[in-house]
Amino acid sequence: MVSTILVVDDEVNICKLYERELEDAGYKVVLANDGRKAVELVKNNGIDLVVLDIRMDKQDGIETLRQLVKQKRDLPVILNSAYSSYRMDFNTWWADAYLIKSSNLEELKGKIQELLT
Repeated sequence: MVSTILVVDDEVNICKLYERELEDAGYKVVLANDGRKAVELVKNNGIDLVVLDIRMDKQDGIETLRQLVKQKRDLPVILNSAYSSYRMDFNTWWADAYLIKSSNLEELKGKIQELLT
């Protein structure tokens, strides 16, 4: 069975890169460019894991994380940010992992595999 990953990021190029890399790794990928859309997608689709940016317009990743945990507590969420400073924010501790963005997605793919098995 193929796992479905929701990638939430307001940067189009990041979404495209992650989509290509994760599909090549055998996952089905769904994209959202803001937190509100992500919450709706999780509610209405069979999402197995979320990769979530923190700094986004409309609704940031921390608020989105809060809503996702409230909606579906057992859904694995990886916070994926360019900023390490949020790691100390207790609101991010609901996430299953906190990774710093990189053009090398091996760490992200490894964490996804770990959380889905």
